[in-house]
This record gives sequence, C-alpha cells and structure tokens, in this order.
Amino acid sequence: MWKGELQLDINGVFLWYYNICKRELWFMSRKIVPDQQDENVDIGRFIHENTYKRNKKEISFGNIKFDVIFRSKDKMVIGETKKSSKYKEASKWQLMFYLKTLKDTGIHASGELLYPEERKREEVILDDTSNKKLAEMISDIEYICSLDKPPSVKKIPYCKNCAYREYCFA
Repeated sequence: MWKGELQLDINGVFLWYYNICKRELWFMSRKIVPDQQDENVDIGRFIHENTYKRNKKEISFGNIKFDVIFRSKDKMVIGETKKSSKYKEASKWQLMFYLKTLKDTGIHASGELLYPEERKREEVILDDTSNKKLAEMISDIEYICSLDKPPSVKKIPYCKNCAYREYCFA
C-alpha cells in the first residue's frame, strides 16, 4: 500500500504509463508534469480537442475522465482517443481500467480505442481474465508508487518521443 504523505489516486493514465515505462509512472504519481512544450503533447492535445465533435467529450467520473461516450442501440460505449495504435497494449489497459471503474459502480459499458489519424477503431472487452490481470497491475502500481526513488532508467524505443526524457537523460 501507499506510504508517505502523498495520496495515491490511481487512474487510467497510471495504467497507460505502467505499460509503457515504470519510471514515468513514478513521476506521474508525484505530480511531476511532463514537458508541456513537447511536440507529442501538443499533437495529443490537438487530436483530443478536434475529433469526435458530435459526441459528448471528456466526462469526469470520480478520479477518471473518459475521452468520449457513444450510444448504440442498447449499450454505452466509452471511447479512448489516441494519436497512434503504436501503444495499443497500454491504451487497452487504460480503457479496461475505465470499464472496471464503471462496472464496480453497476454501470455496464463496452470500450473502443479510437485512432482518428489511422481511421481505426478497436473494441475492448473487460472479461474475468483481464479483470484479474488488471488487479495484478494495480497492485504493482501501488508498489512502484510507494518507492522513495523512481525505478532506474531503462532505455526503450518510447524514450525518443517521451515528454519526460529530460528527467532521465539530462
């Protein structure tokens, strides 16, 4: 569990960072903000603000925010907008966390990963197996965030586009 004075409020972005870089996760847990002038941050912000305008956007629900909500005939669909499918696995777990949060309050929804620049959509389903894996990830996130120091630097392909890269390689 969480130690120290900081309060851990796990959200979907934590799941995304956990699946990309544990060091970034630790920075995020300390509210250390990535470089807001980074080109990738700007592109993500632009895509978020300028896609799916017909649909209700950025819905707050507790400590999480959904990018978009769609309605189909008989169900609610939560959409998570990303600039690229390159980090599909991390995005999937972020969306699964949102679906689990809703399910835990009695709201059943399905999920879609949305890649407007690629004109792709991908369905995400929370089942028993993914629910168990999600619980394991959350436990590991709690451990990582409880560390006094960030995990050591591990150079990965994501580093070259990372808005936190100056914290690691300056």
